[in-house]
Amino acid sequence: MTTPEQPATSVAVPVFVLSDATGISAETMAKALLLQFPDVPFALELIPFITSVDEAHEIVARIDAARDGPAEPLVFMTVVSEDVRAVLRTAHAPIVDFVGDHLPVIEAALGRYGDRQPARLHSVGDVRRYHRRMAAVEFAIEHDDGQSLRALDKADIVLLGPSRCGKTPTTMFLALQHGMFVANYPLIDEDLETDELPGPVRPLRDRCFGLLSSPQRLHDVREERRPGSRYASTPQVRWELSRARSLYRDHAIDFVDTSTRSVEEIATILLQGFPRPGGRKDAS
Repeated sequence: MTTPEQPATSVAVPVFVLSDATGISAETMAKALLLQFPDVPFALELIPFITSVDEAHEIVARIDAARDGPAEPLVFMTVVSEDVRAVLRTAHAPIVDFVGDHLPVIEAALGRYGDRQPARLHSVGDVRRYHRRMAAVEFAIEHDDGQSLRALDKADIVLLGPSRCGKTPTTMFLALQHGMFVANYPLIDEDLETDELPGPVRPLRDRCFGLLSSPQRLHDVREERRPGSRYASTPQVRWELSRARSLYRDHAIDFVDTSTRSVEEIATILLQGFPRPGGRKDAS
């Protein structure tokens, strides 16, 4: 096993993520573990919808073939079928089995067996919740970047921030993953030249949340979009961020610096103040 004292390797470690459904959960958990090894490059391959023993045998052959390379492969999997999982576990590679290693522990604690149904996590399941998530996505698309003010009062959250601070990805993540109705509203120069909130969001101050970034990060992102422009210049970026911060503080609006945070982290911080779909944060 590699120790912290050993030099970083330049060889990408093959990583197979196996699932009997979409593989989203397995991939997320695998990446969370692999992030603990920032000096090791990984070549991740997601193989979803593994539903038969024959498919499992083919995948085992692929994993075993990868052992001929310069680095030993790793395997992560979320597969419920005992027959399929048994075949996959014959692969000659270290395996992290998120279902097989942990489901029996939960079953023992609860004193009952789980359904052991593939795709349970990402199936439609609760139809009402599914339809809300889809409606939330439609709402997010319509109200992205201040495009529409129609039915803005239906928003659970209104994200504010200068351009390129992460409003759109955060909006879509909250809609798709949590069924939150989120609108995002860009703070432009005209908004930042005054001490008042923009008119359309003023009545919704208790639902507003602000996003900021670091000057360097925002400059870099904007420079890629519009090289050499005033929009991307360091003085402009610093002014916008400073004015936005003052606006949030003057109106008691919570905010977060997104420059070093993933969209999942930003959403989690947000949900501390807006804990459930349809909920409202108490006004400060």
